[in-house]
Amino acid sequence: MNQKVILVVDDEPKSRQGIKKTIERTYIDQFQVITANDAKEAMERIDHQKVHVLITDIRMPEVSGLELLKQLKTKAQEPVVIVVSAYSEFDYAHEALELGVVNYLLKPIAKEKLMNAIEKAIDVEKQREETGIFSKMIDGKLLEMQQKSKYSPGVEHALDYIEQHFDKELTLKQVASEVHLNASYLSALFKEELQITFSEYVTRKRIQEAKKLLLSTNLTIAEIAEKTGYHTSKYFIKLFKQYENLTPNSFRKQNVSDS
Repeated sequence: MNQKVILVVDDEPKSRQGIKKTIERTYIDQFQVITANDAKEAMERIDHQKVHVLITDIRMPEVSGLELLKQLKTKAQEPVVIVVSAYSEFDYAHEALELGVVNYLLKPIAKEKLMNAIEKAIDVEKQREETGIFSKMIDGKLLEMQQKSKYSPGVEHALDYIEQHFDKELTLKQVASEVHLNASYLSALFKEELQITFSEYVTRKRIQEAKKLLLSTNLTIAEIAEKTGYHTSKYFIKLFKQYENLTPNSFRKQNVSDS
């Protein structure tokens, strides 16, 4: 199991080591705790290692904790942040909160308050991770179409049928027959009401389901192709790459490692 990484940034060695030791003694082997003595070293750490929670002093020489948070906004990764300070000025706290800080602790930090802050930060990080994975699985355009409630009965019936049978062979003629409509008429309805063709809708639905399987199972590409209605993995890979600009394998590797 991969450990969550906590980065402690403070220019005062005693404070920095004190926070590190408190976390390590309380959460034995649960977290990997690393340290930095200033913002520059912290950014170097973040550039080379995934950091899940950042605990930073707000007042440091050269680059302050607030400036560090502003720099983080330009990075691909944004850890959950806890700010610590020997000062209780409202302006500092207010700006820190605007920069997405989940907790603002005053020195000297009580052990219980530090532990509560870390547990809250880990919960936030898990929620972000789950939301991130969900967003990678979902086709925004498909979701938008599925949330609309004003479709003609024939299109509604067709969408329900596709939802239940996307893993089987689906043709326009077959679905039209199931919903008791002429194939040409159903095709025209799809274009008019959904602004995409029947075949594109089916493909988007299948690709979305494939992304869910890629991120939540260890099924092979051939097995996923079969479960999403494709006879050959070659054709499935071609379509997946067309829609996602990545092969299924690359999509899986990239997004599983990100999380």
